Amino acid sequence: MSIVVTDLLKIYGEQKAVDRISFTVNKGEIVGFLGPNGAGKSTTMKMITGYLKPNAGSVTVAGINVAENPLLAKSKIGYLPEANPLYYEMYVKEYLDFIGGIHKVQDRHKKVQAVIELTGLTIESKKKINQLSKGYKQRVGLAAALIHDPEVLILDSSLYFHRNEEGQVRRRHQALHRSLQKSRVAQELGSGRRRLPYRFAVDLADAVRRRARKSAR
Repeated sequence: MSIVVTDLLKIYGEQKAVDRISFTVNKGEIVGFLGPNGAGKSTTMKMITGYLKPNAGSVTVAGINVAENPLLAKSKIGYLPEANPLYYEMYVKEYLDFIGGIHKVQDRHKKVQAVIELTGLTIESKKKINQLSKGYKQRVGLAAALIHDPEVLILDSSLYFHRNEEGQVRRRHQALHRSLQKSRVAQELGSGRRRLPYRFAVDLADAVRRRARKSAR
């Protein structure tokens, strides 16, 4: 299993953000989280990636217990959070080279160029990040998440493209899917815009419905 979530619980004060959910994701599967605002989608992703400690339950990624060995687990994960953290004063290539260095990526120059091409950043690659549109900043975040060839890729930020780019996007998605055949992807799904394909969905809306019923009693 690439991801195993068992009885995961997160509480903020008196609010249960994630209410003892369990699921498994096999290697190579592409999965989406479905649910309204407040369902616990981002919170679940933060706990899977080790950026947020659960109140109870456990997460293993690529066979590694995230709580017991967080650094090793994070080395297996590529993560694009909802608030995409970037160093705006750095150039695109400079930033990706920096991230590659943190991950001790071999032949960084070649790998930086590869993820730039994969994510469609070529025409913007010589700019500073603060000069990019929101969409291209998202692509920089995706490239950074991919640069170390993670076993698991988790996207909490939807990737939007202009409709005129549909053909290019389809080719990039196919290339990305091929490059992730040994990995799996969790991406939040929203209002029906076209995104990466998914095999099945984890419906976190059910937790919200349960909480609403309890509150009404």
